[in-house]
Amino acid sequence: MPDRLSAQMAFLVEAEKLKTVCRAGRIIDGSRRENSAEHSWHLALYALTLADQAGPGVDINRVLRMLILHDLVEIDVGDVPIHSANGQAHGSAEVQAAEAAAADRIFGLLPAGLAAEFRALWDEFEAAETPDAVFAKSLDRVQPVMLNLANDGGTWPEFNVTYDQLESRVGHKVARGAPALWDWVRVRARAWFAGQE
Repeated sequence: MPDRLSAQMAFLVEAEKLKTVCRAGRIIDGSRRENSAEHSWHLALYALTLADQAGPGVDINRVLRMLILHDLVEIDVGDVPIHSANGQAHGSAEVQAAEAAAADRIFGLLPAGLAAEFRALWDEFEAAETPDAVFAKSLDRVQPVMLNLANDGGTWPEFNVTYDQLESRVGHKVARGAPALWDWVRVRARAWFAGQE
């Protein structure tokens, strides 16, 4: 038991570092960048609040677990913005390999059974093929959009984001897991971008 507890506590101490990883987006008052731990907490709240937007068979408890774990790899890799300069780095093979190595290291701190369980949830989220993961991924994509809308575009001007980029990089993923949610957000995003022309 002491060895197991030591491993669990080592993982929790390591996970604390997620609070030091700054994301591209700003918090709602625009005063500073959001950190990845705040993002994970906010996504968990999104899942609880928007559970009625999930498709049939989605288990919100599993979604919550995925969302709490999904960005721990950023402790090693950092945040890779979806609207990076070329728009490709976010899903590149290089970033995916770095994130997989980070998942091996970070989840590997845990006792074997728990390590395998957490890693399987992380892999499921990344693959976004199960109903739970599809819904979790849709929330992960929509939350930054909502922060930008609440901040009069937030970091969209900083990253030169266009409405078409938002649709192609974000919209289809949100719509896949929560179509009514994307319909609601799309109207507001389109209006914001139209107001910038």
